[in-house]
Amino acid sequence: MNAQLQKARDLVTGYRGPKLRIMEVCGTHTHEIFRLGIRSLLPENIQLISGPGCPVCVTPTAYIDEAIWLALERGVTICTFGDLVRVPGSQESLADARSQGAHVQVVYTPLDAETYAVEHPDEQVTFLAVGFETTTPGACLAVRRAQAAGLKNFSLLTANKTMPAAYHAMAGSCDAYLYPGHVCAIAGTSVPESLVAEGISGVVTGFTASEILTALATIIKKSATGQPFFANCYPRVVKAEGSPAAQQLVNSMMQPCDTEWRGLGIIPASGLELRPEFAAFDARVKFAIPKQSGQQNPACRCGDILRGACTPPDCPLFGKICTPETPVGACMVSHEGACSAWYQYGAQL
Repeated sequence: MNAQLQKARDLVTGYRGPKLRIMEVCGTHTHEIFRLGIRSLLPENIQLISGPGCPVCVTPTAYIDEAIWLALERGVTICTFGDLVRVPGSQESLADARSQGAHVQVVYTPLDAETYAVEHPDEQVTFLAVGFETTTPGACLAVRRAQAAGLKNFSLLTANKTMPAAYHAMAGSCDAYLYPGHVCAIAGTSVPESLVAEGISGVVTGFTASEILTALATIIKKSATGQPFFANCYPRVVKAEGSPAAQQLVNSMMQPCDTEWRGLGIIPASGLELRPEFAAFDARVKFAIPKQSGQQNPACRCGDILRGACTPPDCPLFGKICTPETPVGACMVSHEGACSAWYQYGAQL
């Protein structure tokens, strides 16, 4: 261990100041912090809170119901990332729908879904566009490619979200954010920098042990000043301007909309939907999807966990009825989910 990393580790493990509540917004941070054993190093007065940075976890039940309706009622082939297949809807999951004959195809990128549509012209194909700033450009590229190819059998069911409004919504739950490195790599640092003027602090960091420990040490040092702050602890990837090309692509094809976040409710202008000129690729318009109410298991505390109001072991279903093999909530399904991380690594605490 080099001297700089040892210094950061010593600062973190030796912290004896006021209680610090730090929210790791990104689900990958949650899992890496567990996997690397960083939680076990922390003194009692540093509390890590797993926030709403897992796109599958914050996708509401009603969205799953929409996808199931498309598959079962309209015979649409659903192309999706693997995690969404097992997320419970109001009555069943996409995996359950597939057992009833629904066509559900797991893909790795939105462009794979567009390729599937090209190769299966007799099928209507809808890609479940779930994600934050990181994955939204790929969904836009898929639509642009489908438009250029003149495809009539490809569409998106959008649940794309942006993080700035969520930062505001969650600010009271923590003293500082570990901002998501992947999101900031696309969006840049202007948002977290601007939040300092509103009293919201945080650092953006990567995913290695040294990067995470350095970020935690930075939060400790800067918190001691009593002033709001921002620091970029991931400069090898995150630049102030982010990715202008990705930002321009998304802005040209999508527009802000109010959207529901599991556990947080409707957050105004925090979602993205296709602009009217791309309505032919909007599954809600194309198939006139009826409004879904979206009823989740009332005993599941996934929403409270995403808000930082409790930890997974506080949920009465955790590790009993709700396990990775039989998930009740999205936080146990997703490989980025807090419940999944606690179930896999929680015994180390």
